[in-house]
Amino acid sequence: MKQWVKKLVDQFEIDWKGGKDGKDAAALEMSDERATLLYFIDTYSKHLFETDKMPVRKTRELLDSFAKELLKSGSGSDDNLLFRLRQFFGSYRIDEFTYIQTTFDDFKKIIWDFADQLSEDIRSEKSRDAQVHNSLNGLREAVEANSIEELRAKSREFINLYIEHQSKKDDRRIKRIDQFKKNLNQVKQKLVEATQHMMTDHMTGAYNRRSFDEQLRNHLRLFEFSKVPVCLIIIDIDHFKKINDSYGHDLGDFVIKECVNSVKSVFDRPSDFVARIGGEEFAVLLPETSLEEAARKSEELLAKIRRDVFVQGKLEIRFTASMGLAQCLENEGAEAWLKRADEALYQSKNKGRDRCTVAAPHEVKKAA
Repeated sequence: MKQWVKKLVDQFEIDWKGGKDGKDAAALEMSDERATLLYFIDTYSKHLFETDKMPVRKTRELLDSFAKELLKSGSGSDDNLLFRLRQFFGSYRIDEFTYIQTTFDDFKKIIWDFADQLSEDIRSEKSRDAQVHNSLNGLREAVEANSIEELRAKSREFINLYIEHQSKKDDRRIKRIDQFKKNLNQVKQKLVEATQHMMTDHMTGAYNRRSFDEQLRNHLRLFEFSKVPVCLIIIDIDHFKKINDSYGHDLGDFVIKECVNSVKSVFDRPSDFVARIGGEEFAVLLPETSLEEAARKSEELLAKIRRDVFVQGKLEIRFTASMGLAQCLENEGAEAWLKRADEALYQSKNKGRDRCTVAAPHEVKKAA
């Protein structure tokens, strides 16, 4: 049996006939094509956009139902399921594109209005400068004409126009600077909002997978330079799909948010980095932290989650979490580091959950 298929099947809490053996049999019988499709659905479900037409919770619920149908059908043929999958992804991709395009168009409009305002100010300034230039040419002509009266009239006209022009120019400059600041602040705000939206998970406020991947690489580069220890913890809520199936996705979302709050309350240093990297999976990066200290903090978090009662309406919810901990090694790449932490998490799941497993320091070969 392929290990990655078994691991994938283990994520789904389904009432298998024959208990664990039924689950193993399902993984064994699953074709490579169906397993790949299941992996695609699971990965896609962890990186959804929040759109008006298809909220993340609703979309994830639908993808879960597709995944369960694939699991239960084993190696059998189900053209109807595949047709519905194609239909869904075709429609959802259009919604994704529309969402991105609309967001981009809104931002383009702000920049365009900003540039248009500057262009208008420049054109207005050029027009007024042209009036002063014409008046100055008239004054030159009066000098050449040798007429006292014409020179007096043109001098008075130019001086009045120039004084008025300079006075209005100063007023316009002040107004333009004020408007310029307002436009810049608006653009800056939109950029901050767009950056924040790109960096954080919309539901929990934790950093998202994209931010985590970037931060993971940054910590690797820093470790290569400083050799100061940095640890990675992967956290997964135990039996989360049972929570969803028993109480609904609204309560599942509540549990995810409360879990993030618990993680942040324990890993509360400014340098601690907490991210949501999947549906119910989280990661914590701990710079300048020894393996022993990271393990101690992990146990503190486990104990906190274990004893806390989370109240939602009339329901009192308890849950546990499993963790995998890995300290960064010399000459180790991001994928290898993450894989060791993920394998440690998988061991925690296999050993009964509600625990933290420290990853073995695999031998790392230096790149040639």
